[in-house]
Amino acid sequence: ALPICGRERVGRGANYRWSQGTITQLTGAMNQFADRGRAKSRSAFDPAPPTDPSELKLLSPEHGRLERSDAGAEDWKRWGPYVSERHWGTCREDYAAHGNSWIYLPFEAAHYIAYRWGEDGLAGWCDRSQHLCLGLALWNGQDAILKERLYGLSNPQGNHGEDAKELYYYLDATPTHSYMKMLYKYPQAAYPYDELRRENFERKRDSLLPEYELLDTGIFNENRYFDVFVEYAQGDVDDTLVRVTAHNRGDREAELCILPQAWFRNTWSWNKDCKKPHMKYSEPDKRIEISHEKLGEFYLYVDGSMEVIFCENDTHDARVKGGAVSPYKEAEPVAKNEELLVGGDFRCLEPAAWYELHSRFGTKLGPKPPGMAQETGKDQGFPHHLSGRTSGTFKDGFHDYVIRGDKAAVSTAGGTKAGLLTRQKVAPGSKVTVRLRLSKKSFSNGAYADFERIFQERKEETDRFYMVLQDSVHDEGRRLIQRQALAGMLWTKQFYYYDIHNWLRGDPGRSKPASRGGRNEDWDHLHNADIISMPDKWEYPWYAAWDLAFHCLPLALVDASFAKAQLQLMTQESYMHPNGQLPAYEWNFSDVNPPVHAWAVWRVFQMDRKNRGDEGDLGFLEELFHKLMLNFTWWVNRKDAEGRNIFQGGFLGLDNIGVVDRSQPMPNGGMINQSDGTSWMAFYSLTLMRMALELALHNSVYESIACKFLEHFLHIARAMTRMCTQSEHGLWDTEDEFYYDALSNPDGSQVPIKLRSIVGLIPLFAVEVLEPDMLKRLPRFADRTQWLFDNRPDLASLVSRFEEPGRGERRLLSLLRGCRMKALLKRMLDPNEFLSDYGVRGLSKYHEKNPYAFGDGPPLKYDPAEATAIIMGGNSNWRGPVWFPINYLFIESLQKFHQYYGDDYLIEYPTGSGDKVSILQIADALSDRLIRIFETEQDGHRPAMRLHPKMKEPHFHENVLFYEYF
Repeated sequence: ALPICGRERVGRGANYRWSQGTITQLTGAMNQFADRGRAKSRSAFDPAPPTDPSELKLLSPEHGRLERSDAGAEDWKRWGPYVSERHWGTCREDYAAHGNSWIYLPFEAAHYIAYRWGEDGLAGWCDRSQHLCLGLALWNGQDAILKERLYGLSNPQGNHGEDAKELYYYLDATPTHSYMKMLYKYPQAAYPYDELRRENFERKRDSLLPEYELLDTGIFNENRYFDVFVEYAQGDVDDTLVRVTAHNRGDREAELCILPQAWFRNTWSWNKDCKKPHMKYSEPDKRIEISHEKLGEFYLYVDGSMEVIFCENDTHDARVKGGAVSPYKEAEPVAKNEELLVGGDFRCLEPAAWYELHSRFGTKLGPKPPGMAQETGKDQGFPHHLSGRTSGTFKDGFHDYVIRGDKAAVSTAGGTKAGLLTRQKVAPGSKVTVRLRLSKKSFSNGAYADFERIFQERKEETDRFYMVLQDSVHDEGRRLIQRQALAGMLWTKQFYYYDIHNWLRGDPGRSKPASRGGRNEDWDHLHNADIISMPDKWEYPWYAAWDLAFHCLPLALVDASFAKAQLQLMTQESYMHPNGQLPAYEWNFSDVNPPVHAWAVWRVFQMDRKNRGDEGDLGFLEELFHKLMLNFTWWVNRKDAEGRNIFQGGFLGLDNIGVVDRSQPMPNGGMINQSDGTSWMAFYSLTLMRMALELALHNSVYESIACKFLEHFLHIARAMTRMCTQSEHGLWDTEDEFYYDALSNPDGSQVPIKLRSIVGLIPLFAVEVLEPDMLKRLPRFADRTQWLFDNRPDLASLVSRFEEPGRGERRLLSLLRGCRMKALLKRMLDPNEFLSDYGVRGLSKYHEKNPYAFGDGPPLKYDPAEATAIIMGGNSNWRGPVWFPINYLFIESLQKFHQYYGDDYLIEYPTGSGDKVSILQIADALSDRLIRIFETEQDGHRPAMRLHPKMKEPHFHENVLFYEYF
């Protein structure tokens, strides 16, 4: 039961051995991990906890902390990794009329411009309101700028859109943030800012060229770099311990400046009534005294011989007017040539990329920009970010002092930003360590007397937490993959602040901002200031509603309370639009994402119920159900334009999956009737029906509401399967046996768009299995259902076998009768169509040799992984890669079909092989294919990390990268 107990386990630089007493205690409790409550969950992926949840506290102190935190007894989550990795280039900091957020406040201005709406940093840490931040700065003696934040290219600069050009890894984390660990790889040679920018910019001319990454520069070839590990441990609430360990992996002595920092988020520059916080150094106590009117009093303790320096987190106005230090050796990203410089200056391609963004978002980003370089924040003089001071210290003071030796740039008296500077000469193969401690406590025996003991305890407790969680994961390689993946989920929480009313109106004492092209002006009610799970704190440092819904499932594995709170956030009055729409993402909150929120609520409720061992959090389910009914009504009223239960969702999160831009009106005034938009709504209807049935078990009022959503589902099924008539073409093509989008023309004609993409497979998601016991307990629903099927045989014939009991007398509701399910699975499981070695493709491989064109548009061709069509901002990322959320839903749908059909219902897998297996075996096989993306193969590479030979070397291979897509 516990294969890792009783032997030394080596991993992540930590060795541990359990005592025989501990083994006996843990195995006794672990043996109670049974399949209890499995019938209450739709997914075999959900963990089965001990019968008595109180035993978790015995097995794992972290579970005890989590319970006390959720109960409000101990606020362990007050501090966490809530600092963004990129705040420059965001819509929140954009004050330009053209609305091109990428160029208004770029990377090179980030070190001297104080942010209005947030902070960023390297390995950042802060309180949940981001009053006070911790972070790390480094300097190798070579770089032109201090390494205070991760570097990357903006969307216009990158040949495939925005991209972080760094190597960093999240290695470990607990849900209460009692222990966190990450790794940053820092070259000892000068960082190749110029080379990365120029080479990627040059590659924009050829869409077949891959991205140029940091490893491609050769800067790591001789292992002349530092592995910088940053660890956080909480000794208690409001007591954070930080340890930075830098390993010289090279063969030479190398210089390294390590500069841990503490700073206040600037609130005083925009609110004159805000009392300015302060820090000062107390030499006798060897600590920095920190005072903030809302946060209270804290102390940052100094360890050993550190140089304590201060500056102010204010914009350096003189740098705005001239003399700003750039990471680039030359202003121009590419050599001058006529082809690239038709726009007039070195930014000529940025407006070209901006045209793509504008065509994607339309009037939400304002009028079409002129054919010339757009004004940046520096061109305008950053009027909304200026400090108004001409003397003193500023945000870039540490840069000037460490690199240029400018003593006037820093202060020893105090400020709003503090640094603890050490200058090291690190011998080859050796390491150096820097420690600091932020606490409300005073320590009579010194702040570092118990420092190492606390770290060791927290690391061991983290191991025990994952031992409990991963009890059913027996493969050591998969344990490492899952643990690092969950660490990434927990590290990628961020304080997100956006008050659109004030953002549009402007701040007191400053001029009213331009409209930013009208962006988000109809979301004046939105006021966000919360900790939110981000898709990626560098590439996507803003939430996206449907990404967040998917995040909540893995988060629920480790912290169901946080997952539920995230789902509740999106439906709060300060998020959800008064008309019922959920906010999409900050570039355009009015855009439309697939309606997966209800599914996430239902699944998290199920997972949490299993962990709790009771009836579940019915209050959470009921509250969200009512909010989701508002959102469902918005969908019906706004996206079913013709009132025929065929939905025109628009963007729907799939970017450029189609051969036409579905987010824009058709030139002839027609509309795209979407196979996936309509399928998502059938899926939504079934999910709300299932939620209502659960609530009806406790309150009979919900039975009639469940009936209503069943009828919605049946009418959507009717619309999707309607056959050809003189005026309409159905979404199901009888000849191809596949679902296609259809163009509805103004003259009433229908033209199918015969592109084979996952759009046509999404009808598989609309499936639900009802247990016979539930139908017996809900007679009103059972009677109404029977009446519908008796009196509306036209509807009954469109959905799968509700009237025919399956395995265990279960009943099935699905858009697909058995023949259509088999037809879709035949394509999905065909290696020459959708089935890849690593999951289900976004676009059928059929189009590799058979490109598809529609109208006058360019043909669409299948390309594996990164597509070669540079459209919609440059990231053609839906036209080939395997998408985990979509694949997860495929697998879960297959599990539901198996619940009904059982082991005797066999499907050929793979298509053309002649082998037939059960639907559940197919679901398991797809799961294995997806996991294989991260597993080591015979050539020593992980497929996801095969971009460079270096990735299979020591110090790289065991650190797994989780990209935004594959």
